Amino acid sequence: MATGQRESGADATSESADNSADSEVIREFSKFSFFKLDRAWRHLPDDTKRDHKAEFAAIIDEIAEVTWLRSYSLVGFRADTDMLIRQASPTADSFQSTMSRMQSSGLGKYLDQSYSYLAMTRQSPYRAPRQHPDMDGKDDRSWDLKYYIVYPMVKKREWYQKPIEHRQAMMIDHFKIGHKYPTIKINTAYSFGLDDQEFVVSFETDELADFLQLVEELRSVPAGFFTESETPIFTSTLMPIRDVLETLGS
Repeated sequence: MATGQRESGADATSESADNSADSEVIREFSKFSFFKLDRAWRHLPDDTKRDHKAEFAAIIDEIAEVTWLRSYSLVGFRADTDMLIRQASPTADSFQSTMSRMQSSGLGKYLDQSYSYLAMTRQSPYRAPRQHPDMDGKDDRSWDLKYYIVYPMVKKREWYQKPIEHRQAMMIDHFKIGHKYPTIKINTAYSFGLDDQEFVVSFETDELADFLQLVEELRSVPAGFFTESETPIFTSTLMPIRDVLETLGS
């Protein structure tokens, strides 16, 4: 999948070919940490739960002062995860510090990390900045639209055996469809050798119906035939951390 809007990797199916460095491109790490709340937490005394929420929110606020961070709720959208903490940092070490602090909190003792994805941003090989100045791969950061959809992606090995010109031609058709949906913004981060997936692809929109229509239309594009996997898919809602914690229950 890919849209015609600004993005970090410029498409959802790009890879490491033709990866010339650009001094203006932000190369930083991205971490997507999903958590499932243990039901036992809801049976704790109300005062304890309030203290847990306040402590956890304070930790997230402190981390957000040092590195870029967003929080999302998946309550009501998926059964296997409740919360997403999305973080970007120049170094991967900060993610270990973040996880350690969260797990050491009172609430953290009741949070299971259900999914975890590590990736890095860079310029896409499929689009030149001079052709698409609004899609130059300069960041992988949020536009803070209401809904955030994210999934890991793996391409079939046959994709990488095709000449770059053939892949570029297929991606042009991909982009044409994406340009029809200006309400959808895309981020693409790369995971080659860092994690099990090859990409972490994510979309932001205020209109979920538009995203559904986009994905359905992209099913007929040849570039998509080379996708090995693109699940699980997580639909979440952007919220301040205190609002996310309120969705967990009181």
